[in-house]
Amino acid sequence: MDFGLGRVLPIQIEEEMKNSYIDYAMSVIVMRALPDVRDGLKPVHRRILYAMHEAGMAPNKPYKKSARIVGEVLGKYHPHGDSSVYEAAVRMAQDFSTRNLLVDGHGNFGSVDGDSAAAMRYTEVRMSRYAEEMLADIEKDTVDFGPNYDESLQEPSVLPAKAPNLLVNGSSGIAVGMATNIPPHNLGEVVDALVMMIEDPDISIPDLMMAIKGPDFPTGGLVLGREGIKSAYMTGRGVVKMRAQARVEKMQSGKNRILVTELPYQVNKARMIEKIADLVRDKAIDGITDLRDESDRNGMRVVIELRRDVNPDVVLNLLYKHTQMQESFGIIMLALVNRKPQVLNLQQVLYYYLEHQKEVVVRRTRFELAKAKARAHILEGLKIALDNIDAVIKMIRASSTAEIARNALMEGFSLSEKQSQAILDMRLQRLTGLERDKIEQEYKDIMETIEWLESVLADEAKVLNIIKEELLDVKRRFADARRTVITSDLSKLEMEDLIAEEDIVITLTHGNYIKRLPVDTYRSQKRGGRGVAGMGTKEEDFVEQLFVTTTHHNILFFTSRGRVYRLKGYEIPEASRTAKGTATVNLLPLEAQERITAVIPIKEFSNDRFLFMATRLGTVKKTELMEYDTARKGGIIAIGLRDEDELIGVKLTAGEHHVMMGTRGGKAICFPESDVRSMGRSASGVRGISLDDDDEVVGMDTFRKDGEILTVSRDGYGKRTAAAEYRNQKRGGKGVINLKVTDKTGPVVGIKVVRPGQEIILISSEGIVIRIDLEEVSLISRNTQGVKLMKTASDDTVVAMALVEKKSDE
Repeated sequence: MDFGLGRVLPIQIEEEMKNSYIDYAMSVIVMRALPDVRDGLKPVHRRILYAMHEAGMAPNKPYKKSARIVGEVLGKYHPHGDSSVYEAAVRMAQDFSTRNLLVDGHGNFGSVDGDSAAAMRYTEVRMSRYAEEMLADIEKDTVDFGPNYDESLQEPSVLPAKAPNLLVNGSSGIAVGMATNIPPHNLGEVVDALVMMIEDPDISIPDLMMAIKGPDFPTGGLVLGREGIKSAYMTGRGVVKMRAQARVEKMQSGKNRILVTELPYQVNKARMIEKIADLVRDKAIDGITDLRDESDRNGMRVVIELRRDVNPDVVLNLLYKHTQMQESFGIIMLALVNRKPQVLNLQQVLYYYLEHQKEVVVRRTRFELAKAKARAHILEGLKIALDNIDAVIKMIRASSTAEIARNALMEGFSLSEKQSQAILDMRLQRLTGLERDKIEQEYKDIMETIEWLESVLADEAKVLNIIKEELLDVKRRFADARRTVITSDLSKLEMEDLIAEEDIVITLTHGNYIKRLPVDTYRSQKRGGRGVAGMGTKEEDFVEQLFVTTTHHNILFFTSRGRVYRLKGYEIPEASRTAKGTATVNLLPLEAQERITAVIPIKEFSNDRFLFMATRLGTVKKTELMEYDTARKGGIIAIGLRDEDELIGVKLTAGEHHVMMGTRGGKAICFPESDVRSMGRSASGVRGISLDDDDEVVGMDTFRKDGEILTVSRDGYGKRTAAAEYRNQKRGGKGVINLKVTDKTGPVVGIKVVRPGQEIILISSEGIVIRIDLEEVSLISRNTQGVKLMKTASDDTVVAMALVEKKSDE
């Protein structure tokens, strides 16, 4: 039964959904979200500017309420929400959002902190001078007009756009199934590229990039690298890295601070500062002591104050990594070409703009030609009337009506209706001789103008030359200096690439305080000197170990519990010569009673190197270096220790050295490294030396047969002995006498293998440091007590020694 009486149409729901969605999608794409390649504007922006033009809101006129223009746009052209119109107008007035302002705003139009603009009833607007160029000559039939939404008015489908707005101000928008994101550019650079293209239509994109260096954001900042820019200009798609403009500045207190003066495009400053504060609170970034925003009307200024012991470049790198101080801008150069969306490369964008300008100039020329010809036609009639003025006056006086007079003139002098009407409208003063001359001159000028306009229409080269001159005029009046700096991409650099590689001294106290200093902090002295204060320590603390390495080396920290931790040299805080340093528990997750007992600097981990270890109770172990290549924060097992034993020494070897172990009681054993087989990382090892009940191992080193052994005792005695005097024994033996221990010398505190060209650094329990040339230490036999190396006070003792390379220029 057909209740619709023939008026019901059967429709497939799939077809209806498909067609309706396509209509909706095309409406969004064409009428809302995407800019036209010719004027770079979306419909809402175009309607705002045209409505301002129609309302007479010119740059030289007073400001008018924003609500007034929003109402104009809504009522006449844009049947959408008022917020969409006002937000679009606000963005066109924000100097941090738009490169060349299209709207001149008066009032609160928001801020880079994310503050929204005041309500439209409070703010005022008018067109900017730059926007005038977008609408110039629109009344000269330069662009097509179409009906508005209710067909009661006409609106332009595109603006004449004397300025290349698509690239200059960029555009972003999300349509249905596609999006555009075009960055702003420098007006002067874009004009230069257009001029290059006018002069050479076949110019390549790399040549155009000689003029257009890359995006030029209104907020300035840095663009890292040119790969993303090149990809975007060649293919229409690419990603550029943006970075804040920041610099490190020394404060009067000697501390450093980071000053941020420019942010990446579209970054919210307040939210970025809040993120930095969160990172500091969560200890993701260490070393920031104060954070404040000192921005004012003169410019942006975010101040980040740092602790004295942190490297400012490292903190800055972490800020780039974890905050919006570094952002990416994904470029998609999608625009409407003949009302169809198309991804364009740089050459195509410029080409379509020039084609639009050609059409604008040609249509303007035709309009002006028609106007000139119409005027010439009138002037020709006036000239005829002046040449026959008596007859004309007689004919007019004889006519009873204006219409009869007009027809008589048309018949009597072969004039057109317009010419006849112009004669009738002519004032009597035009009959004077001076006025006659003016008409003659005007006619002559107008004929020259007609000739020029016709020649322009007949010659495309002249059209292009007009475009070129107008573009250069726009550049002269509106172009400014580039704000965004394009620099090399440093974001892929590791942290250590920001830090100079230099020799450093790392000192460690018995209480596990650590610091680093340049190696030349300690001056060279003669044997027996008093030394200089190397570290301020607590009364119950004393310097126990000193290591020499570089800022770039991996440093393996072996602890008394048999664990190993890993840091870079630069990660150890630098401090002054007299400073206590930083507690190692702040750098490494040490357990209670766990001490660092050995440090090995490693440039890189390799398969053919070994770590040779010794414990206080005489155990030794050899393990491949590669087994320790881990960056686990919690550390890893270095050696499995027996009860009450602890790790006292670790050496990096090639597997072919001799091992020397020295004891507190003055014994030493020497055996080939090959006596100890390589074993797993967590293994406990094998016996290296058999100890007396009250003895313990105080030092272990590796050497070749031509070396020398340096031994130092608690009371400042020491000696060098040729390694050849120590015969090879079986691993696990009792050893031989190394130093004759007496009440005068005190027990042995350490042994080292030395070579010419080195210096010794001795450290006492009171923190006194002395540096001695190795050649000043006597070379004597094995079974002796040595010579006095360091004078110590009655309550002071030598607790540690280290070796450094002698500086050739000291």
